[in-house]
Amino acid sequence: MSEEYVVQTNPMVTINVTSQFTSFLNERRFDRGTTIAKLKNNLELITGANPGTMTLDVYSQDDKKLFTLSNDAALLGEYAVEDGMRLHVTDTSSVGINFDDTSKVEKFEITDDDYDSKRDTVRSFLKKNKMGKYNPETQAEMERLKQETALEEEKARERIKVGSRCEVTVPGQMARRGQVEFIGETEFKEGLWVGVKYDEPYGKHDGTVKGKRYFTCPQGYGSFVKAKNVECGDFPEIDDLDFEDEM
Repeated sequence: MSEEYVVQTNPMVTINVTSQFTSFLNERRFDRGTTIAKLKNNLELITGANPGTMTLDVYSQDDKKLFTLSNDAALLGEYAVEDGMRLHVTDTSSVGINFDDTSKVEKFEITDDDYDSKRDTVRSFLKKNKMGKYNPETQAEMERLKQETALEEEKARERIKVGSRCEVTVPGQMARRGQVEFIGETEFKEGLWVGVKYDEPYGKHDGTVKGKRYFTCPQGYGSFVKAKNVECGDFPEIDDLDFEDEM
């Protein structure tokens, strides 16, 4: 039996799905009891690739190719696929086609003023019916939420400092301790994010997300969380000996 076949105990696995059709990273959870053939059918809905000409390559968290899911009859759990790995989908019937390159596609362009003058558009409908951003009440609520978010972020910057010990509490997960390594805006998602280096390998990366480094830590120890889930204070590393009197 080749080394990529390893029976796993956890029934679910979280992996990042990419494909030749897009550079977007899609995090998905899959049942290890799913056959590779059924997995390909599920991936067709995500990537648009044809299951009949689909190739699935598995990459490690440091982006090294490990193996290919080549046996359609095998279960996903028979392969050593772990959380955080990347599954790259290739449709061999479309190799060589760059679906992200739209430079040669003829585009219809219209100025904002010309579009605004038309009467059969979505914008004119929203304006006429005072819907969406053209609704004064909606605008007022959006402005209130914007100011509220800005105030929360300002308070977060005051209480969360780089280098501080912290405890991260995310709903549905156990509390985790670590150190604040970054706080600020990021390129991967809007809003204020806190980069944490956990004391144990509970993270997803080494401080680098989508090719941009925000801080440095061992692979698998770094993670980004929202400020509301971070509490700074005197949080020493948890020692296994602290639990030796518990049963």
